[in-house]
Amino acid sequence: MSDERRSDDHQVKVRQAVEEDDAVLLAIERVAWDASSGFPSYGETLQDSFFTRSGPDAHLVAEYDGVVVGYVRIQEKYPFPEGSGVLAINGIAVAPDARRLGVGNALMTATTEEARSRGARKISLHVHGVNAPARHLYERHGYVVEGVHTAEFIIEGAPVDALDMAKFL
Repeated sequence: MSDERRSDDHQVKVRQAVEEDDAVLLAIERVAWDASSGFPSYGETLQDSFFTRSGPDAHLVAEYDGVVVGYVRIQEKYPFPEGSGVLAINGIAVAPDARRLGVGNALMTATTEEARSRGARKISLHVHGVNAPARHLYERHGYVVEGVHTAEFIIEGAPVDALDMAKFL
């Protein structure tokens, strides 16, 4: 899979992850999240391999000018047949120095293409209510809020809503 976008003379390419991406994806994982987008305690759980949670087959990676700068984790949401056709984005991250370069857009476009190629009927995700940049990205790609979990988390002493968003294909 490849989704190429041009920004001036720069190019974003999205491809399937491979084992060799492990170290760079782990480095992105260590710096991509803050209290508005993730859980501060999550960093404490990171191991020595990005692919500990799920292997390369669950990830698409974005390259900007040939350098890996982001990923999206796409997985079956449900392990039973009644939930077939629903995929979940279980993580999307862009390296801080690669933000606002079209990387998130390329990853979201590639996610839709990947979901369609798998015959999915829906893609779902969760996002912190305070993460306005991510919410706007998802909305631009056709995602709508399906549910709000008010004050679902307490992050740095403040209540944070969790939003369920989805896109029907």
